[in-house]
Amino acid sequence: MIQKKQAKYYVYIMVIICQLPALKFIAELSTFGGRQLLHLLRCPTENPQPNIGPNETRTVTRFPIGNVSYMFAYGSGVKQQVGYDQKKSTNNVIDLIFCVRDSLGFHAENVYRHASHYSAMRFMGPNLLARYQDDLGARVYFNTLVPLQDLGITIKYGVVHEDNLVDDLINWRYLYLAGRLQKPVTGLVNLSDNPRLQSAIDRNLLSACETALLLLPEKFTAYQLFHAIAGLSYKGDFRMIFGENKQKVHNIVAPQMADFYALYQPIMKQLAEYVAVNMHGEEPGSLKPSITFEQDKSRAATRFHLRHLPQELRRRLQKNAACRGDYCEVVEHLCITPLLPKIVQVSVNDIVWRSSISQSIKNIATAGIFKSLQYSYRKANKTFA
Repeated sequence: MIQKKQAKYYVYIMVIICQLPALKFIAELSTFGGRQLLHLLRCPTENPQPNIGPNETRTVTRFPIGNVSYMFAYGSGVKQQVGYDQKKSTNNVIDLIFCVRDSLGFHAENVYRHASHYSAMRFMGPNLLARYQDDLGARVYFNTLVPLQDLGITIKYGVVHEDNLVDDLINWRYLYLAGRLQKPVTGLVNLSDNPRLQSAIDRNLLSACETALLLLPEKFTAYQLFHAIAGLSYKGDFRMIFGENKQKVHNIVAPQMADFYALYQPIMKQLAEYVAVNMHGEEPGSLKPSITFEQDKSRAATRFHLRHLPQELRRRLQKNAACRGDYCEVVEHLCITPLLPKIVQVSVNDIVWRSSISQSIKNIATAGIFKSLQYSYRKANKTFA
């Protein structure tokens, strides 16, 4: 029954889009005051980001932030990446995520304020927009390439219900927004009054670190650790075949080593029984200073990590393992197989591959034909960068 309803939504959406010869995108945006609920959360060790300032505050306060429980900015528009000059480039898109308590309420008010942000789907009404967001893909609704002419910037923003975000963070249901939050982002709302979401974010970081440990050898550098973590949500993404720079993970990690370390330092303390850190180590084969780690690769340590993995990853491991049985039995087999890193990587890729395809198909309707082509063209250019 659910599949029939979802198929019907796709038919309705594609009929409307195909009937429109072109979409006229209105550049005038109403600038609403809004309450000053935004508190930029920066770790003292973070490097200043040139794109975070009054413009970003003016950007988000025009949205229905009364319904927002969390916001964060990510991507090359706000975080330094190799190959992107934030001060000089005018092509970088600022990516934003709005975590909301009520999807219907957010879209109803946002369509009223910013109808031009939406594709032809807006004519289906806010109720369908909310259901399209909450029932399909990775449970995120994106408005793509939205020009804010008064600020001279372009943004892409996604909307996700808090329950779906928490589910992804804890269980890796889609490893979509969970993957983005495994890398440094710029938080725009203080989570001190939302322990449920803060706990889910912390759990996601711990899961990412434990998964990376299963992929890494006994001794490794900080760069290798953070590269493994950042790569979790990219290696299985079909867009890495065509649509993303093949050096994407390196480009994210290399200039943000301090940010990654600040993000994962509390997690490493939790795993101190299984991982030792040397702040004055050296890169293998050179005298270059580097933070290095040595982990316990015993059967007991491996068992510990495997038993604490997110629910969806455990399910995939159980499916991909050579033996059959309940998860506890599978864990005992995985603890001793030399193929464990490959099995873990394939299982992670399975989650990412599925969600990246379904969400990308979903985004075609929310962006509209013209913006989808425009956005795809920008992404394709990164492939050959």
